[in-house]
Amino acid sequence: MQIPAEAVAATVLIEVVRVSALPVKRGAPYPGTAVAYWAGNEAADALTLIGTLPSGEQHRCGFSPGWSIRAYEDSLDLALFEAAFCFSCHEIRMHGTAVPPSLATQFFDADTAPSQALLALFRAATP
Repeated sequence: MQIPAEAVAATVLIEVVRVSALPVKRGAPYPGTAVAYWAGNEAADALTLIGTLPSGEQHRCGFSPGWSIRAYEDSLDLALFEAAFCFSCHEIRMHGTAVPPSLATQFFDADTAPSQALLALFRAATP
């Protein structure tokens, strides 16, 4: 997966969200409950893992993401980006101030070790 390098460098906090629905409009945050906050090495390790997700083919499911992450810089004001992950259709949708249109929709191989490790992190964060 490609994440804008400047956004990765600026991220100090990641909010992990258990998604409950799709946003009502394009670019709005994914509704859901924040289940974890990762900072420091934990955030850096998560971004590194996400950056290693291998490209994959799109599968049809209608995009039903289970989790998203929101990355924040020092001000904790607006999210630099939010990335929502659907492990059924292998799609990642990303939006935010640091996201160019070319990176807004990406596909990953959800059956690989890095993808399964990310899914395990999400599941471990969810009560």
